[in-house]
Amino acid sequence: MKEWSGQTDGTPGAGGTVNAGAPLGQTEILLLSVLKQGPLHGYAIVEALRERGAGTLKMPTGTLYPALRRLEQEGYLAGEWGTVGGRRRRTYRLTSFGRTALAGERPAWREFVGTIGTVPEPRATWWRARADG
Repeated sequence: MKEWSGQTDGTPGAGGTVNAGAPLGQTEILLLSVLKQGPLHGYAIVEALRERGAGTLKMPTGTLYPALRRLEQEGYLAGEWGTVGGRRRRTYRLTSFGRTALAGERPAWREFVGTIGTVPEPRATWWRARADG
């Protein structure tokens, strides 16, 4: 199982600060996408990611909770305390701002995923064409 750290280069979503209007990072997009289906508490978010990722995504709590706090502080999410299954838990839901931001990020996300998908099996590139020609 791959562990998702979200830590890359200090950009938003990579352990940096999420600013309203700034591009969202991969971690934030994953969280907003899961919460688009409805409110969830932290453990349920982890399970939803694991399920959507066919068991290959594991987001550690050290990545999850700071990202949820940032998203809540910036207005992408709203959180409230409640009792779920007899336990006190903080449940998060997507705000209208978060829903709009997620919709705006989808084209860039699809492009990113498409680009990453070419890395293991790269398409013909200019340098390969030069080497062959």
